[in-house]
Amino acid sequence: MLTRESATYVGRFAPSPTGPLHFGSLVAAVASYLQAKARAGQWLLRIEDIDPPREQPGATDAILRALEQYGFEWHGDVIYQSRSQETHEVAIQSLLERSLAYPCGCSRRDLADAPRGSLGTIYPGTCRDGCDAEETAIRLRTTHTSVSFVDGLQGLQSQELERESGDFIIRRRDGLIAYHLAVVVDDAIEGITEIVRGIDLMDSTPRQIWLQQLLGYPTPNYIHIPVVTHPNGDKLSKLTGAAGIPELGTARVLVAALIALQQEPPEELRRAGQSAVWQWAIENWCLDAMQGQTAVSTDSEALAGLGDGLW
Repeated sequence: MLTRESATYVGRFAPSPTGPLHFGSLVAAVASYLQAKARAGQWLLRIEDIDPPREQPGATDAILRALEQYGFEWHGDVIYQSRSQETHEVAIQSLLERSLAYPCGCSRRDLADAPRGSLGTIYPGTCRDGCDAEETAIRLRTTHTSVSFVDGLQGLQSQELERESGDFIIRRRDGLIAYHLAVVVDDAIEGITEIVRGIDLMDSTPRQIWLQQLLGYPTPNYIHIPVVTHPNGDKLSKLTGAAGIPELGTARVLVAALIALQQEPPEELRRAGQSAVWQWAIENWCLDAMQGQTAVSTDSEALAGLGDGLW
């Protein structure tokens, strides 16, 4: 792989090893890769392996093999999120010591009657003033202050966390580090300057920015790209039966990813080799082609015939 060098732009792709790389994940990888290449920056690869109960045996190797087969080149060694757990714990202790986080013994049953919003259950603050439970999660305090950011494709976004989500978990009752805390700490460690990912994660961004602010971390730029959906509108994912990307015909699949990203590759690129596809994609990358778009369906005419076996 490439040797990591100093650069002002640092992007990343961070899959979880819960199954093989499917087409929706490939589209996100291609977008983040091309954005980094277009900025002459670094592109890091991080395996987010902090939830063993959800991981599938062999998934990490399958993801790495697929990325190599599709011609991705990342800077430095592969980063494994599980190796940063001590740093995650230091961040949690800092928040606890400053009373910005607290133990919570509430179970799902305890919260069954709690109000729900677009982000899920709105925590009612039951344990804010103390908790006697033996097994506890750790929650981060929120306030009525709005957390806002300008997304590179979707424009101004804002959430009032206390009203819309309530205090949220940063370490689970089983001791595992929660996604929001881990991703914020790791992005800071790695010096990530811009995050390119699916729009399905955009609602998580204000909570992550809130964590960044409390921990004194810089906030990277955010770009949330359209998600790929089945014809019925469901997101293409492992949970909705998306197949792993094929090992053969990688150039054709990359062209399908470019079409999903609204890049309008020329017809002759469908018959080109992988290196030619990447060269064209890097030279012609246009982020603004996706401005304001939230989803692209696999039944679109442009993708017809290119996605056989992918969804």
